[in-house]
Amino acid sequence: MDEDRFSCLMSDIDPELVEFLRTRVNSFVKWDLIHFFHDHPHVTETAENVARYARWDTDAIRVELSDLVDQKVLVRRQEDEWTAYSLTEEAAVSDLVHRFVEASSDPQFRVKAVYQVIRSMRLS
Repeated sequence: MDEDRFSCLMSDIDPELVEFLRTRVNSFVKWDLIHFFHDHPHVTETAENVARYARWDTDAIRVELSDLVDQKVLVRRQEDEWTAYSLTEEAAVSDLVHRFVEASSDPQFRVKAVYQVIRSMRLS
């Protein structure tokens, strides 16, 4: 699909959510992680525990957690023997996460968002 047709497909979605999808939710692992931390906003959890809960490979989870830290969606806490992650307290990012999770309950949004994730994965 060329860029004009893609833009038309996404035209009824909030541009900030489109950008959030393009830059931060560019894999299905990240999609699950964002939902997990949104649903558990006060949790600080290790990659191993998140992987167990989300049923993804721990190595894949570590990579995506690190990327979400770089994208300022999550915060990394390092102790001597463990590393744990939690949702950022930055209001603008927390708002985007909340809006994304809310929008995800709409089947039409989900179809378009899934298409965007697949498109992002193919382009990378």
